[in-house]
Amino acid sequence: MSKYERWVSEHIPRMDGKTVLITGANSGLGFEAAKLLAVRGAQLILAVRNRDKGEAAVARICEEAPDLRHALLPLDLADLVSIGRFAENVRDAHSRLDVLVNNAGVMAIPRLSTADGFEMQFGINHLGHFALTGLLLPLLLNTPGARVVTVSSGAHMAGRINFDDLQGLDQYSDWHAYGQSKLANLLFAYELQRRFVDVHARAISLAVHPGYADTNLQAVGPAMTDSKMRLAVMRLANRTAAQSAAMGALPTVYAATSPHVQGRDYIGPAGPLGLRGFPKKVQSSAASYDVEIARKLWQVSEELTGVPYAFK
Repeated sequence: MSKYERWVSEHIPRMDGKTVLITGANSGLGFEAAKLLAVRGAQLILAVRNRDKGEAAVARICEEAPDLRHALLPLDLADLVSIGRFAENVRDAHSRLDVLVNNAGVMAIPRLSTADGFEMQFGINHLGHFALTGLLLPLLLNTPGARVVTVSSGAHMAGRINFDDLQGLDQYSDWHAYGQSKLANLLFAYELQRRFVDVHARAISLAVHPGYADTNLQAVGPAMTDSKMRLAVMRLANRTAAQSAAMGALPTVYAATSPHVQGRDYIGPAGPLGLRGFPKKVQSSAASYDVEIARKLWQVSEELTGVPYAFK
């Protein structure tokens, strides 16, 4: 049996003295990852859009980790002003950041715009996390062994970066936009690792996907379009085919803690089609390793967000 086949929560190493920031930490995969890391002694920075839901999540985590050390901070990844304010608060309060988990996201929703005019899925899933990581870069570079873990999806396989219409203004498909954003996650994660290597940084960047996990993410799009049929199908599929959110969070926690990972790794479930199972290193699409597209996306992302990465 390989080290991947049955990697379970009991294998998570102690995280005492380490600070972990998780976006979207109040529900789903982010909440499950936060809980597992808290039990192992990590100090958490919980980035949440809704403070009431965040406080409820903290109360639930404390049931299993009563000595939890944490900060609960508001973050709206659809608003560059909010991202800047959040990053400033984190930099002011902390001198190091051991793990940044870029987890929050939206999936297959109708076309909406962020506060800065970006298509919502591309804006939150990619550009918001791109800006956040860049603004927290000084902390990451100051922390030996720091990790940036970016959560992608198997949907990236169908993704394509449409530089002529990144914001879906000419033509919009909810699933195509989602696939583009998840491919962008991987292009970003791998390019960040290349840039870490170029400056001999003591940090690594890697990516994960949860397989098919039972979270509230699948219901948001159907609810927004008032599609009762689609919502019913999603709920039925979650009950009958999906693995639990706790299992879906294991690739994230493995990437955040395991001594066996390296920069540019992609971690996902080991089961058939990558839909479920225990975490292992897997392969992403050929497009996700395209250096030319990654560098072009990086340049465009810096221009759109106004966040240049200062590696030196």
